[in-house]
Amino acid sequence: MPLPAPDEAFSDSEETPDFEGASVRETFELFSASAPKGWRVELIEGEIYVVPPANGEHEEIVSELSGQVRDHDKGLGRYTGIGLSLPGVNDVVRVIPDLAIAPKGSFGDEQDWHAPDPVLLVAEVTSASTASRDRVLKIRAYARAEIPVYLLIDRETGEAVVCSEPMGDDYAHKSLHKLGTEVPLPAPLGFTLDTSEF
Repeated sequence: MPLPAPDEAFSDSEETPDFEGASVRETFELFSASAPKGWRVELIEGEIYVVPPANGEHEEIVSELSGQVRDHDKGLGRYTGIGLSLPGVNDVVRVIPDLAIAPKGSFGDEQDWHAPDPVLLVAEVTSASTASRDRVLKIRAYARAEIPVYLLIDRETGEAVVCSEPMGDDYAHKSLHKLGTEVPLPAPLGFTLDTSEF
């Protein structure tokens, strides 16, 4: 999604920040600080992406995923809206996954951006504005961060893609499943996800 012009992101009563001469990272920080509630700003491979709030169907899927993880293991935290700082090719990557699974208490500080070390699984649910990034750029970013499992719920193709065994810029193992079927999640989660509600 194109970034709003800097003067459109602020009301008349607010001072428009000076973006001239700012680096990509500085511009990202400015947009992050000024994004309207519910919007996400991400930095992936040197590009800034502004993501609008998700629609109801998207959130129902995230809620169902979260609930099934809770039912499987109450010791796991289910985080939506948590910022992850990942290693990039040339610079840091900043993403906010639709759902991150980690042991409870993993993010008990006041930081905005967190190391991915405790994360066991990240899940993304595609939207029209995010699908291409979810399918390519985020696979690379999550694999480089050595997040054990990346679950992609691709609403456009009607598939769940389970990526495991991170190796460099990709995952060594990927399995595709039609939505509506049971989807086995590998260790460290190790349970079967029921996608019939998706």
